[in-house]
Amino acid sequence: MANKNPDKNIAVLMGGRSREREISLKSGANVLKSLKRQGLNAFQFDTDEDLIKKLRAKKIDIVYIALHGKYGEDGVIQGVLELHDIPYTGSKVLASALAMNKVAAKRAWQACRIPTPDFRAISPLNPDRDILNIKENFKFPVVVKPVSEGSSLGVSIVKEKEALAKAVKDTVKEYKDVFVESFIPGKEITIGILGTNKLEALPVLELIPKNEFYDYEAKYTEGLTEFILPARLSKAIYRRAQDVACAAHEALGCYGVSRVDMIVGPDNIPYVTEINTIPGMTDRSDLPAQAAHMGMDFDKLVLRILESAR
Repeated sequence: MANKNPDKNIAVLMGGRSREREISLKSGANVLKSLKRQGLNAFQFDTDEDLIKKLRAKKIDIVYIALHGKYGEDGVIQGVLELHDIPYTGSKVLASALAMNKVAAKRAWQACRIPTPDFRAISPLNPDRDILNIKENFKFPVVVKPVSEGSSLGVSIVKEKEALAKAVKDTVKEYKDVFVESFIPGKEITIGILGTNKLEALPVLELIPKNEFYDYEAKYTEGLTEFILPARLSKAIYRRAQDVACAAHEALGCYGVSRVDMIVGPDNIPYVTEINTIPGMTDRSDLPAQAAHMGMDFDKLVLRILESAR
């Protein structure tokens, strides 16, 4: 792939203030090495109150965002960069905010008839009412999730009704905004999406965690998850999953790159659980593995994402 930015100064923004800071530093370091390896003028930046001043001082033309989680993947840094007319990679403010807020994303998918597990948001004003509603109307087990965290942080599976109230209140105490989602048994899969003018769904990756589910530890600990590429799905379901992933990406207005996480249930329906607008780029990350399976090496993947800067 030809380098379209040979004379541009590129900032790789990594680290940040979220709970995923260490993962972001690993993603950013890999991206920075790739850009330099390809002869681009790339520089490392972290987020602080002097970020814009530092970007201006270095005459940065493009920001490659390698942040994960709050303040990096949720539209906040995107808004700051837009305010100062600095081009950046990936989804813009609204799509980033929608994707990071899982309840808002699921409401959009429901409106677009995109399959996603049933859910109920927990009201901070009346959590007991919502807990009672879930006990009466949801089949157990259920999944308790923070509304705006990545890497499966704070996620727990609650198997008994009697344990729900404590699980919800503990999660609210730690993460504030929480929702409860129907548990769907089945194959955990993830699908990368690339493209600006035309979307391209990458090969479907099947995840078999040794933990109860694909949690933070399983994501980032060697040997705790088996990765199967391509996923063991029939051709029809495989293609359907890719189509649903593209639809989920488009429904939120995502741009350039995303990774869509799904569960293929016993009914063979691919249910979207969440979407990541800044997928990990570590040595163990899903998106680079999917790209490699279709013959796209890490350097080409980085350039494809760089193309999304606007």
